[in-house]
Amino acid sequence: MQGALYHLEYKTADGTSSIVVATTRPETMLGDTAVAVHPKDERYQHLIGKTLLLPIVNREIPVIADDYVEKEFGSGAVKITPAHDPNDFEVGKRHNLPQILVMDETGTMNANAGPYQGKDRFECRKQIVADLKEQGVLIKIEEHVHQVGHSERSGAVIEPYLSTQWFVKMQPLADQAIDVQKSGKGVNFVPDRFEKIYLHWIENVRDWCISRQLWWGHRIPAWHCADCGQITVTREDATACAHCHSTNFHQDNDVLDTWFSSALWPFSTLGWPDVTEDMKRFYPTSVLVTGYDIIYFWVSRMIFQGLEFTDQMPFKDVLLHGLVRDSEGRKMSKSLGNGVDPLEVIEKYGADAMRYMISTSSTPGQDLRFRWERVEQARNFANKIWNASRFALMNLEGVTAADIDLTGELGTADRWILHRLNETVRDVTRLIDSYEFGETGRLLYNFIWDDLCDWYIEFSKLSLYGTDAAAKKKTQSVLAYVLDNTQRLIHPFMPFISEEIWQHLPHEGETITLAAWPKESAAFESPDAVREMELLMDAIRAVRNIRAEVNVPMSKKVELLVKPASLETQDILSRNEEYLKRFCNTSLLQIDAEMAAPEKAMTSIITGAELFLPLAGLIDIAQELVRLDKELQTLHSEVERIEKKLGNEGFVAKAPAKVIEEEKAKLADYADKRDKVFARLAELKG
Repeated sequence: MQGALYHLEYKTADGTSSIVVATTRPETMLGDTAVAVHPKDERYQHLIGKTLLLPIVNREIPVIADDYVEKEFGSGAVKITPAHDPNDFEVGKRHNLPQILVMDETGTMNANAGPYQGKDRFECRKQIVADLKEQGVLIKIEEHVHQVGHSERSGAVIEPYLSTQWFVKMQPLADQAIDVQKSGKGVNFVPDRFEKIYLHWIENVRDWCISRQLWWGHRIPAWHCADCGQITVTREDATACAHCHSTNFHQDNDVLDTWFSSALWPFSTLGWPDVTEDMKRFYPTSVLVTGYDIIYFWVSRMIFQGLEFTDQMPFKDVLLHGLVRDSEGRKMSKSLGNGVDPLEVIEKYGADAMRYMISTSSTPGQDLRFRWERVEQARNFANKIWNASRFALMNLEGVTAADIDLTGELGTADRWILHRLNETVRDVTRLIDSYEFGETGRLLYNFIWDDLCDWYIEFSKLSLYGTDAAAKKKTQSVLAYVLDNTQRLIHPFMPFISEEIWQHLPHEGETITLAAWPKESAAFESPDAVREMELLMDAIRAVRNIRAEVNVPMSKKVELLVKPASLETQDILSRNEEYLKRFCNTSLLQIDAEMAAPEKAMTSIITGAELFLPLAGLIDIAQELVRLDKELQTLHSEVERIEKKLGNEGFVAKAPAKVIEEEKAKLADYADKRDKVFARLAELKG
């Protein structure tokens, strides 16, 4: 804020010389106990050790030498007021200077202020400036912009003020924490770069002031005796002074710093100091999740106290997240008016949607930008889960946990979804264990939305609505099992909706919170089902794309001719032709590896087969030629891209063998598709 810099002349006690000091708070000069200069400042070497007369009160104060002084700033001489400036307080301790308070806790000048006693500090400033001018010791006043502390609550200017406080001697605690951390038995920081910040802070720790003048908090367990003046500290409420046994005493009015109280949390909540069953089971805790901005305030204090009171680290891992900022990356604040009330988000989109968005949209240690569209997407995801579960529950009526049977012969879609569940359980468990919640959210979203809802549930309708009772029962078992485990996987992110759905599914146990975490099952591994489903899904997508391209609605039946590239592919498609009939909505389906391509048909080339939709009633040849030509150009570009990649010596030399083989497989696939499209174009043009 805009202030003033007052330049004052302090004369030596013998009147032979003087020194000029500058201050922004002239009223505090009444508490000066020295003037400091830099030890190597040649201008003041002759004054070090001499005494000066403090203007107004004419008290003698020494000239001292201290490295704290900056030679180049101002006059190079600094007034030292230990009772009203924290830096001066440190200088005063080094030089054993007296500490003189010149005002009380209300900002009113006290008896040490001499003629200014009873005046408000700012009124005193005006009067003392006038008096200094009159005495001729106010050399000049400069405009000066400087930082001034203000109370967050009242807005009042904060006055540095000497007071008696309670401190924790930190060096022994810090040394213990440092030794443990460097021995490899300390906490694991995620991301690990924050370990350096933690160590830097505790290696440069200072004694911790733990007393606060607040209304609420843990009372300092100390009693002051009015008779002997001694202090009694005890674990239990004192009944008499421990020194003179007087009952004329009172408990200290101060409370413990919030961070001191909260640092007790890991073990005090478990029954400490008693060795309770909870202490045995849950302490040390596994992981602390907190913001990177309070590593020193909270994380380090919990470590100090955990080691001091339990001889153990309070937790194994510390997962540090960033701050939630607004959509422009600004910190939310009242002054900017850009804050978001979580209750409003919950009211509009639900607690699960907000929780899922917050937990899966951030990277450890990185700030998160809050965007309403992300919450809306999470709400839509929750709705998808809810609607899919409602469909399943309508088709699971009467099914109990004991009825679920996954043995015996299962259909392609059943084996595929169990395989995909296996993969999802493995990957989600690994990612959660490494605190990669963003990637976890992506995997869960893709599995639930795409695999489970868009494909498996649609495929399950064939048997659920069919006449084969045995197939229906198998599909019910798979559907119930997959939904049960899906709710367990999503539960940490969406606890309310997952609990509600789980309670209606066939299950054992009281709550999903206590249900076992899903595990992989070797019996569900089915790579052959994955290959079959990929072939079926590619075919269905291809037919749907053709329909969309020529504006043929799904309600209209079409003829579908499929030419497999091998007898194996023909067998797969034939065994699953009911899926093709249902999801391609065919009036005629032919699968024959030996068939001749029809002259007039829409064509799609997928991996392992060619698909033909006869043009009768669909589109004319001219349009099909344009479409195929466009597809040919796309495939040709892909072939050129991969050929260029594999022709790059640097890529081939550095890339893993697996990656190179995958690229070669892609090249062969694209080249095969390109050749078939080219051949089809030639046929149609002929």
